[in-house]
Amino acid sequence: MPAYAGPHPRVMKRPPEYFPFPITIGEIGPVETLFAGPSSYPFYCGENEVTNRQPLVDNQGGEGVPVFALDEKGQKTGEIIGYSRDCSHSTQVTYFYRSTNDGDFHPLEEANGDIDQVTVNGEVTDFVVRLETGTINRFFYAVAALRGEGESAGRPSASNWNRRLIYQLRGGVGIGRRQGDISKGDIVSRRADQLARGYAIVYSTANQTSNHYNIWLAEDTAWRLKRQFTALYGEPLYTVGLGGSGGAIQQYLFAQNAPGLLDAAIPLYSYPDMVSQTIYVFDCEPLEYYFDVVEADNPRWRDAAERTAIQGLSASSDATSRFHTLKLAASLFDGRYRDGTEGATECTQGWRGLVPLVNNPNFVHFIKNFADDVARKTHWSHWEDLRQFYGADATGYANSAWDNEGVQYGLEALVSGNISVDTFLEINATIGGWKPQQDQGDEKLWFLNGDVFPARLSVWSEQNMNLGNLDRPAKRSRASREAIEGIYRSGHVFLGDVEIPMIDLRHYLDRDLDMHHSSASFSARERIRRARGHADNQLIWVSHRNYTPLDEALDTMDRWMQNIIENPGAGVAANRPVDASDQCFDSEGNILAAGPDVWNGVWNSQATGECMQEYPIYSTPRQVAGAPISGDVFKCALQPVERALAKAIYAPYTDEIAARIEDMERIFPSGVCNYNQPDLARPQEDLIPGDSPVKIAGQLIEPDYRRSVDRLAKEKLEEEKAQPVSVTLPGGQGASH
Repeated sequence: MPAYAGPHPRVMKRPPEYFPFPITIGEIGPVETLFAGPSSYPFYCGENEVTNRQPLVDNQGGEGVPVFALDEKGQKTGEIIGYSRDCSHSTQVTYFYRSTNDGDFHPLEEANGDIDQVTVNGEVTDFVVRLETGTINRFFYAVAALRGEGESAGRPSASNWNRRLIYQLRGGVGIGRRQGDISKGDIVSRRADQLARGYAIVYSTANQTSNHYNIWLAEDTAWRLKRQFTALYGEPLYTVGLGGSGGAIQQYLFAQNAPGLLDAAIPLYSYPDMVSQTIYVFDCEPLEYYFDVVEADNPRWRDAAERTAIQGLSASSDATSRFHTLKLAASLFDGRYRDGTEGATECTQGWRGLVPLVNNPNFVHFIKNFADDVARKTHWSHWEDLRQFYGADATGYANSAWDNEGVQYGLEALVSGNISVDTFLEINATIGGWKPQQDQGDEKLWFLNGDVFPARLSVWSEQNMNLGNLDRPAKRSRASREAIEGIYRSGHVFLGDVEIPMIDLRHYLDRDLDMHHSSASFSARERIRRARGHADNQLIWVSHRNYTPLDEALDTMDRWMQNIIENPGAGVAANRPVDASDQCFDSEGNILAAGPDVWNGVWNSQATGECMQEYPIYSTPRQVAGAPISGDVFKCALQPVERALAKAIYAPYTDEIAARIEDMERIFPSGVCNYNQPDLARPQEDLIPGDSPVKIAGQLIEPDYRRSVDRLAKEKLEEEKAQPVSVTLPGGQGASH
């Protein structure tokens, strides 16, 4: 199956809608998508905890989940009346009120003189929320807004709506094939403060990345959910995205792929996209295996904080590993777990267990929801979920975009003198890569798949790695270039070409070893800067974890949007409020520093700014290996070791590396990465021409590009003119450019 080779979604025309919105109470929404492709099966139905209803029967052939008869009390019996393959639910409306007794939301019929009140649009009104749920594209959807004057469940009133719509998006790591669950807490409790201010909220489990990472499916559903909303309430003044982690990824990609879907974005705990995270995350377990097992006798690596030198990510000597008890128990059977490591790393605290979830076709943590024969026949991986974009090879397995050919792990640590040449060579000889999909075996991670504690536990999944040593260096992973091209073309990689106003907001969690490290915001910024010549439409706000400046972000965004609506000719950046800038907050909500320079630092070769001093960023294994902070090089350009030597990339250790040239050439037979060149697998044509206005809040905004240069960020990379370096290779041969 070939990888996707069509137009980028930014320039792809979407088909006209055929479904007659709105979906009325008692009816079901569309099952098949508008443009995202055919439905995938098997597909597991979740629970609608708002209505407590089962999905509707759509077949009697045993496909999908069983649907049971109910007794006279409405409880499920053991009698199966049919099966649900598509997990459809009819649209229903429930009213909830916030109680003055406990501050929680309860069904309106339970109210007993305890309904809270709020002030919206200058009027005091009961804090009663209309919550509509149903299914669109097989996923649950929800629409929530304050009850309006004189409305009925089937005919809502917009009288208590402030004309601003929040599209809520959520995160998690998912590989498809499940609907997800929905509850009152997912939207009413979560967004209570915004509902109290008159915002309307929409949400779909198709926009929760723990269910899938198909951005076409997420976008297809989002357009339809907005059509449902506008059919009920009318057009909003603007729509602002709000959500964290995978919810932030969707905002960046929607802004790039589908201008007009969101008018503004507040990504929380952001990453630029999902697939470029795999570039460095997949390095974690091979490196941890090296530290824990190969170098188990080295006292340096027993101090987890020392591992940052190679991994780049945050680590701490004082943190308690979440695998401490597990490793203690496992050490009774396996001496590899008696390493005595002090502390933990972000690799283990944040990412362990997610690599097999994304990469191993034989493993998924919810596999027991499926019949054994179905589970055996299904390839469970991120690559498979996006098979239509990655393509598949002759084995029948989806292609992978992960590549580490030529990656010199620990290069910066070597150059700075933080590790020796011997250590540098040993690391790179040991770490090969991940085995091809068809060669991977089962996981031995009982804490994820629910199995009994195995005799052969593997927290690193080393059974699925290529590992070696200095005598027999491990073979590196070589990705399918077609797969990488396909994922670029399909809009799943953030290229930085976004026009809408964005406030990238996060708590500072780096010292907590949380996966949501703050450098990801700067990866997105660098991609925006490269694509557009500036990043004036993106603000970065970082706060102490005890304070969340979300209200400030919404208020700032509201002023920004009002300026755009009143003066669209000025564009987005010029309409930014004069007091809106990059900033950071302390635990009490005080602004520690604000302005255009507060986040300067090593990442942009500037003097360290005040916010960066307070909340410093870390890097990744690929950055330590020489990759840029943009983090979007899947397939590096390769150069011979001799050429790397001639360019003195090993700095004071050039002569020592030259003396080990035979080792280097065995470890890197095809050469080493040249990160001064762009991603080899990125399509060379301009995927987003950028010559069309973008629609924001109903206004056509001219694109704001500040440079007329080649746009890979159209920074034209001249053929490198490295100065010859005097290096004597074995046999007396001089190395030079």
